[in-house]
Amino acid sequence: MRLSAGGAAGLLLATASTGCFSNRQNEGAALYQTHCSSCHGTQGEGLRRLIPPVAASDYVACNRAGLPCLVRRGMKGDVVVNGIHYNQVMPGHEDLTDSQITNLLNFVQRNWGNQNEPYTVREVSELLEPCHGSDGQ
Repeated sequence: MRLSAGGAAGLLLATASTGCFSNRQNEGAALYQTHCSSCHGTQGEGLRRLIPPVAASDYVACNRAGLPCLVRRGMKGDVVVNGIHYNQVMPGHEDLTDSQITNLLNFVQRNWGNQNEPYTVREVSELLEPCHGSDGQ
């Protein structure tokens, strides 16, 4: 089979696009492993009564609007997850872009018993607007 110059370029573009898409598709899982798993667990299970779970989490399901800011700025103070009180400091991840926060949250939203609506980058960017000046609470 012989490809024309245009056909070869198209095949190259399709291959490059697929690889790029695959990397982005898995970015949420990689970001979770890098930034979240050491506290929230590799399967989102949390750590006993010290760190809340993100797996099958009522907090994840009920706090959609606040999650992007929570990831970016962190939080401190009492939080109730699945009926259990937690009171540890969660560091923020201000180094993550809006797109990375979207991918990270979408990974959590669709795994470990969570079946929540995925975010768009635009939605996350809009939800992050009011939290730029907050102290993470």
